[in-house]
Amino acid sequence: MNKQINIREALDWYLWAGVNETCGDLPCLTGETEKFFSQATIKSVPAQVLSGKQASGQPTGRAGNLSFSEPRSFAPTAQTMQPYAAATKNARDICAKASSLDELRNIVQNFDGCNLKNTAASTVFGDGAPKAKLLLIGEAPGADEDRIGRPFVGRCGKLLDKMLAAIHVNRPDCYITNVLPWRPPGNRTPTDEEIAVCLPFLKRQIELIEPDYLLLLGGIALKSVMDVSDSISRTRGKWLEYQINEKKKAHVLATYHPSYLLRSSSQKSKVWVDLLRLKKKMDEETV
Repeated sequence: MNKQINIREALDWYLWAGVNETCGDLPCLTGETEKFFSQATIKSVPAQVLSGKQASGQPTGRAGNLSFSEPRSFAPTAQTMQPYAAATKNARDICAKASSLDELRNIVQNFDGCNLKNTAASTVFGDGAPKAKLLLIGEAPGADEDRIGRPFVGRCGKLLDKMLAAIHVNRPDCYITNVLPWRPPGNRTPTDEEIAVCLPFLKRQIELIEPDYLLLLGGIALKSVMDVSDSISRTRGKWLEYQINEKKKAHVLATYHPSYLLRSSSQKSKVWVDLLRLKKKMDEETV
């Protein structure tokens, strides 16, 4: 049966499924690609292996005939194809029921409305003091965070620890989280839809912690939390305000992400100025 394929819909479906990189111009093991792999494999395998025997005449333990199985089709389920608008509303509704960080952690771990969870190894929830005065927000877990299941570990985490120590702030006294609890494949930039569906989890963490200060690390954290159009380079170092609830506001400062500093060490001096600005304000309000 011939069906007309809508290319746009097909590409959208691949994105929903987490497929965002091409490995070749043709689908694997179909048509000309299957012929290529079949011929290349047969030419590269010794004759005794194809016959099922070693040079000594003993069986190789492998089948003599090489064959390719038919590629399996993947039928999208209602879960994997859940519209992001519905998933975002669902996230907001279930987040509102969480009365503690532990409850919210369980909600996030059991949430299946974001395709990033399908490709991530871990759900990376926030970590730190549940009533911290300083809450740091990054963009998304990296490879180390995805493997270990904690935010800001590995090289980025070590640099962040040094940044905090430089202004006499201990990491255990802070709370650290990300906009996204799941790593995007290949550390790609998350889509607006992926950010939207994960944002209720972040906002509920802020509501439960009620911090005095938010330190936003990177452009994605800035735009997601503050909904601003200006770039991180234009906004960093400027004090903003975040309305947590009717009675509570948090002072907000944005700066560059540690991963950016690892790539561009010349920007460290600017971040140092931002950290000193944060330290000064925190000291003034504790006097």
